[in-house]
Amino acid sequence: MDEGWGRKAVPFATLSEPSNCREYVSVHQRLGVGHGDRLLDVACGAGLAIELAVVRGADCAGIDAAPRLVAVARDRSPNADIRVGDMHAMPWADASFDVVTSFRGIWGTTPAALPEVFRVLAPGGRLGMTVWGHVKASPGAWALAPFRLAAPPKLRYQAAMQLGRPGAGEDLLAAAGFVGVERFEVPFAWEFSDPQTFAVALAATGPAYEAIQHVGEAAFHQAALDEAASRVRDGLPLRAEIDVVGYLARKPAP
Repeated sequence: MDEGWGRKAVPFATLSEPSNCREYVSVHQRLGVGHGDRLLDVACGAGLAIELAVVRGADCAGIDAAPRLVAVARDRSPNADIRVGDMHAMPWADASFDVVTSFRGIWGTTPAALPEVFRVLAPGGRLGMTVWGHVKASPGAWALAPFRLAAPPKLRYQAAMQLGRPGAGEDLLAAAGFVGVERFEVPFAWEFSDPQTFAVALAATGPAYEAIQHVGEAAFHQAALDEAASRVRDGLPLRAEIDVVGYLARKPAP
């Protein structure tokens, strides 16, 4: 995880992650995150979502498997309890949090994370998580096309990860004991100043690492440049709107 996501932690944090702000703010708003909330962000990455939750008054914690991303998250929110660890065995006691969030960090291939989320939530606690939706039908699908340069076994694994199809996330949450499951559309758009910035930002992500392992850094970079070149608009940023699905749920109160 650290090699895939952490090898370019600073470019990811400064060039790629800021475009996720719409997603983070939308989920925090729906959850009503505010003063007095004890909030945990699972697979917190470079910690921008934690930083935004702190602004809303929450007392925050986070966990991620990539030490170099956690270093950035701690730098952004030095008073938050951000740890390197495994979301399948989280180092907090039962009922430690009022809110848990995860932004494209829990997948169909990591279902055991949800019982851990359930455990650390207090009774009546709220969960907000997001996953990729119908990417191929999205107007910004071009921005993810270079990821398809990964080896076929990696592509099959990526397909197995998805929880955006109708019923998939709802069933997984219900099986973990959550109630009041609500599915909603999440506003999401990547924006970049030019193809070069886009290529560098995309290369800093985990799925890009899998493609780079297969075809090499130079080939991946060129593929990203080629995808973006035809999307340049005079006087406007490159913009890729991609379908992202959100789920709200809660742990039953006694």
